[in-house]
Amino acid sequence: MPVLPILLRAALGLTLALGVCSGAMAEESDLRRLDTGDESRGWDAVGRLNMGQSSFCTGALIGPNLVLTAAHCLFDSTTGARIDADEIEFLAGWRNGRAAAYRRIKRTVTHPQYIYGGGDKLTRVSFDLALLELDRPIRLPSIHPFETDFLPVEGAEVGVVSYAKDRAEAPSLQELCHVLNREAALLVLSCSVDFGSSGAPIFSIREGVARVVSVVSSKADFGGQDVALGTILQGPLQTLRASLAAEDTHFQKADPALRTIEAGAGNSAKFIKP
Repeated sequence: MPVLPILLRAALGLTLALGVCSGAMAEESDLRRLDTGDESRGWDAVGRLNMGQSSFCTGALIGPNLVLTAAHCLFDSTTGARIDADEIEFLAGWRNGRAAAYRRIKRTVTHPQYIYGGGDKLTRVSFDLALLELDRPIRLPSIHPFETDFLPVEGAEVGVVSYAKDRAEAPSLQELCHVLNREAALLVLSCSVDFGSSGAPIFSIREGVARVVSVVSSKADFGGQDVALGTILQGPLQTLRASLAAEDTHFQKADPALRTIEAGAGNSAKFIKP
């Protein structure tokens, strides 16, 4: 996950100055590592995405066969080349050497307006979203795909579950951080993130249900204050789903005998707050 350059950090600093003056907020909670089955219960739909042999990101199951993550995770940071789907593995609930489920990736879709390494950086963050289709759906009683929800308002309380540098072997939960502001089509958040947190789900809790409202794209700092930048789901996620549906339609027209293979793959499950 890249740290944004000085000029952009300065721009974000102005935004934050406006956002944090709007009223007092509860103190942010610390990251809590989820080492045991009891601690991680309800969060196993968050998993580590191994990208080839040398890097990883975080992803979240939003359907039995769909993982939501950041688009930039699908590109080699050295060469800029797109990582092949067959080089990616999703480890649902990865914790201390074991996962609740292991899946390979069948195909990946990034937002059509996302350009790796190109364009304005704020715009790039705004479309830093990808969907990964698993080779087989995950249908286990302990793993419930997360619902998604609308954009949280400024000052809203959110949380994040992520893997990152120095905490790659178990997920960490920050139960309380805040939406500091909205900059164009992205969120500025007080959540604690680091390298590897890219793609991590940002949650809101409504009516006892944890819903994904954003995905970690990057981190930035201003005057020593660390902030996270999150991609807004509303709009971009619909575009990604439409892209997958269009590919499915094309595939079915090309080979109609295979239509029944995917029957029932779109079922979803409701996530109850842990």
